[in-house]
Amino acid sequence: MRFTSLSCSFNVIKFGMFKSRPLLIALINRRLTSERNGGFYKCFCTMSEGSKDEQTANLLKRANKEDGDSAEKVHATKRIKAEGEHAEDEKKYPKRKVALLMGYSGKGYYGMQRNPGRSEFRTIEDELVTALIKSGCIPENHGDDMKKMSFQRCARTDKGVSAAGQVVSLKVWLIENIIEKINEHLPQQIRVLGLKRVTQSFNSKNNCSARTYTYMLPTVAFSPKDYDTGNISAFRLEPEILQNVNRVFAFYKGTHNFHNFTSQKAPSDPSARRYIIEMSCGEPFICSNTEFAVITVRGQSFMLHQIRKMIGLVIAVIKGYVKEEVIERSWGQEKVDVPKAPGLGLVLERVHFDRYNKRFGGDGLHEDLEWDSEEEAIKAFKEAQIYPTIVDTECKEGSMVSWMSTLPIHNFQATSARTLDDKDQKQDNADVGKDSD
Repeated sequence: MRFTSLSCSFNVIKFGMFKSRPLLIALINRRLTSERNGGFYKCFCTMSEGSKDEQTANLLKRANKEDGDSAEKVHATKRIKAEGEHAEDEKKYPKRKVALLMGYSGKGYYGMQRNPGRSEFRTIEDELVTALIKSGCIPENHGDDMKKMSFQRCARTDKGVSAAGQVVSLKVWLIENIIEKINEHLPQQIRVLGLKRVTQSFNSKNNCSARTYTYMLPTVAFSPKDYDTGNISAFRLEPEILQNVNRVFAFYKGTHNFHNFTSQKAPSDPSARRYIIEMSCGEPFICSNTEFAVITVRGQSFMLHQIRKMIGLVIAVIKGYVKEEVIERSWGQEKVDVPKAPGLGLVLERVHFDRYNKRFGGDGLHEDLEWDSEEEAIKAFKEAQIYPTIVDTECKEGSMVSWMSTLPIHNFQATSARTLDDKDQKQDNADVGKDSD
């Protein structure tokens, strides 16, 4: 009878063990107390100390295994629940391919494109992806692998470069008030200004037929090389000088080999040939007691630093550091030392989708990728975030005047030695493969 009682007791113990470890221990203590003078206790005491330790260890081991299995079940349940929530979101808010119109002031950021694994170099896309996740437009795991949402940007703007008309394409859940909700999680210097549905195959980079940039600079950049730059607010650009500036800028129109206007590009590389549609400088204006002007350039595409070097070389010609024939020589096979203007005033103004609009804009299903209705928002953003940053930074830090002081160092000749600009370029840019300014 006592052995039968013992057997039954262990069956009870084994059953309780599958519930949890605390319940098992409590059951053993209770039996030991209640049957201390009974058959169970006597029989249990006849076991060797080693047998008791082994039995206890086995029971605890099996209880631990059950706890582990329970944890896995909890994790699996959470995963299934999350997947179920995503499925519900898919039903309520279908995932669609869209084009987002963005504006941003590039000061303080290391360009547009994300740098995976380099969180210390914050970029515009880092901020955008975080806002997309927090607003509920994309699943959290899409932030780690942007290919999952078919993300593409139209131009990979460089460190410090701003944009008023950047366009990115991606797949998102079309939640209600999507633009407002994304902007709630973005800093003031970055904004989504518009959204349009596009075809499933749309790619903002590959479908872009042209890009327009502007470059805002103090007109003292076109002063003679012996001009005293101690008081730049006193300088005023003469109409004759402006006319000469635009005459030299016109040399760039057409298709040329711009291998000297970027980094590590061989003269024989076909990708160095770029088509420039227009380039000119507008009428000067006064801002914060200093005269500024805006240069506009439109082309099919631009290589890294290309626009800044195009402007830098024209400034060197106008100031008298080199003759204008250097521009045509720079398109040849030899190496030419081309100075690079500061990045502060460069703005991606607009991107153009002429071919896409012609094919899909009038099909009755899709919209033209024109942003006429967003023009007021674009203008307001530039006046609030971009222009004040350029003017204030230029007046306080004098980046253009400081750069102008390096022009005498350039020899504008073919040379095997690394120039000051080459060193600065390599420090500025860790990823030479970028394909736009």
